[in-house]
Amino acid sequence: MTDLQSRAFPNGAAGLAGAAGGTFQATTITPDDPRYQSMLRGTNHRFVGSPDFVRVVTTTQQVIDTVNEAVSTGRRLAVRSGGHGLEDFITNPEVKILLDISEMQDVYYDSAMRAFAIESGAMLSHVFRVLFKGWGVTVPAGMCPDVGVGGHFAGGGFGPLSRSLGAVVDYLYAVEVVVVGEDGEARAIVATREPGDPHRELWWAHTGGGGGNFGVVTRYWMRTPGATSSNPAELLPKAPSATRSGVAIWSWEGMSEESFSTLLRNFGTWCENNSAAGTPQANLFPYFHGTHSSTPPGLMLGALIDDGVPDAEALMTAFLDEVGAGVGVEPMMKFQDVQPWLYAAAYPGYGDPGNPGVRRFKIKAAYLRKGYTDRQIAAIYRHFTAEVYNPTQLLLVGYGGQVNTVAPDATATAQRDSILKAAFLGAWGSPAEDDTNLALMRRMFADVYADSGGVPGPDEYSDGAYINYPDADLADPVLNTSGVPWHTLYYKDNYPRLQQVKKKYDPRNRFRHSLSIRLPE
Repeated sequence: MTDLQSRAFPNGAAGLAGAAGGTFQATTITPDDPRYQSMLRGTNHRFVGSPDFVRVVTTTQQVIDTVNEAVSTGRRLAVRSGGHGLEDFITNPEVKILLDISEMQDVYYDSAMRAFAIESGAMLSHVFRVLFKGWGVTVPAGMCPDVGVGGHFAGGGFGPLSRSLGAVVDYLYAVEVVVVGEDGEARAIVATREPGDPHRELWWAHTGGGGGNFGVVTRYWMRTPGATSSNPAELLPKAPSATRSGVAIWSWEGMSEESFSTLLRNFGTWCENNSAAGTPQANLFPYFHGTHSSTPPGLMLGALIDDGVPDAEALMTAFLDEVGAGVGVEPMMKFQDVQPWLYAAAYPGYGDPGNPGVRRFKIKAAYLRKGYTDRQIAAIYRHFTAEVYNPTQLLLVGYGGQVNTVAPDATATAQRDSILKAAFLGAWGSPAEDDTNLALMRRMFADVYADSGGVPGPDEYSDGAYINYPDADLADPVLNTSGVPWHTLYYKDNYPRLQQVKKKYDPRNRFRHSLSIRLPE
């Protein structure tokens, strides 16, 4: 069988094994197995699971078998790809079967689909390497090489190339999902973006609807919309040959509130003025990183750009000069560097804060339609310079550009007119620090968004939050006093449609977590 489009495969009739990599029999790891403790933690060590067993799989058929076992025994199941979930979605005490798909890593060209197949356990670094080495192409995915595509793609992933190329999901052609019907039977469905596909809504839900909501994603197929070539090297964007990075770093020493405010205001203004699609500046991926004044190195301004873009060096210089203008304090370091693209994109461990002993995380996130207001900047400065150490790091990254050329309802990624994403993140090592650090982070976020009930809009300045940076606080009425429900912050007007997909493909609500799509009432 070669036509995989829009087919359901009960009992794994087709397309259920990896095309290139090796497989092994599904492995069951129980509490009496010496491997068990090593299987319980993802990236965030604040949450540790205690399932009846961990099932490691390498084929879609093994996923189907495991899901059927979960249904028949009444056990709650959760799925782990790269393990970068920052809430308790896979470690909740109610989860009795942890399905580990991290060994499903094949990346290959599927001639029948005329698209690149990527199994959902593959890490971004592996995807970048295979696509680059085999065909010289890429997808505009994220900067963390160790993130698994399983959740990253489904949540509407983005990366340094998104301002020039769009979101990852704008290239999603098809998805294979193991779902559970009203009859309680698991089956694999391949859903495509083709207009006549009876499962097109299931495809749509995976273009930003978040992971763990509808079933188990086992494979994605990627292809540029409108691409007609039969040559694989012409079906995804060409990867850059080199990446130019530009950085300016300011020490907190001598940094007044006026200097800080000027720097952060300039950054927001630059993004407001330079985020239109198709402009030379949209090739830049700008970022700002700040930490508490007691924490080196201080305040970092930077950007990345494909060094093959015309006048890349001049664009970078102009960006650094414009944002640094009028700060009144010279950066202690300012430079540009050029590296081979694959080295920069796939460097191991890049993008993860902390170290092996510092793996307790919290993240709170927001989309920004404009740069921060003077009041918000003053709140950030106050927390960064407080006498009591605050673990919160503020990361602002450029967005918009090509992303904003897609209609809000064309994919499940509804935020299509923002210019920045914000991440308030903290990392520490000891459980004894949890309560104090969480309180400090929550207080800072609430102060920054005090004008909108402690959460980011949607309003003139903000456009809600990013589901791939999940924050269960948004569902807490004590911490979210805006009157805007958490699902509106994540999905906006697309939420009712996502609920209908949930009703059709997961009517028993077998796939759920604290921020999952709810069945319609």
